[in-house]
Amino acid sequence: FVISSLAECERLPFDLPEAEEELVAGYQTEYSGIKFGLFYVASYLNLLVSSLFVTVLYLGGWNLSLPYIFLPHFEIYEVGGVFGMTIGIFITLAKAYLFLFIPITTRWTLPRMRMDQLLNLGWKFLLPISLGNLLLTTSFQLFSL
Repeated sequence: FVISSLAECERLPFDLPEAEEELVAGYQTEYSGIKFGLFYVASYLNLLVSSLFVTVLYLGGWNLSLPYIFLPHFEIYEVGGVFGMTIGIFITLAKAYLFLFIPITTRWTLPRMRMDQLLNLGWKFLLPISLGNLLLTTSFQLFSL
């Protein structure tokens, strides 16, 4: 899911439209000023939305996922109303903010991939892993009945 969200957000190493722009091609070379800036704002909003998806789907969303910490005088789950909702929003945004560092550090550490390297990664590495995962999950579901 992390790799596909990086590819969907066109972040490094999957930023082929931006790489094409540097070679004087691609759709972003036709724009300048505000319109060019809106492309980058939309890219970062896409990154934030994918981080929120990961937070809600995999990291527990607005629940405080610390099982070994017991706070008897500050029970988050029993707090209701506006204060409880504010705590839930803060927890969700904090988890999304922490997950947001993965694409940023990926951009800092990995080089940009060429088109042939990206196709080899997709067809020779990611597709067999995803098919193996599908086969394994299906067999577990089939034989656990």
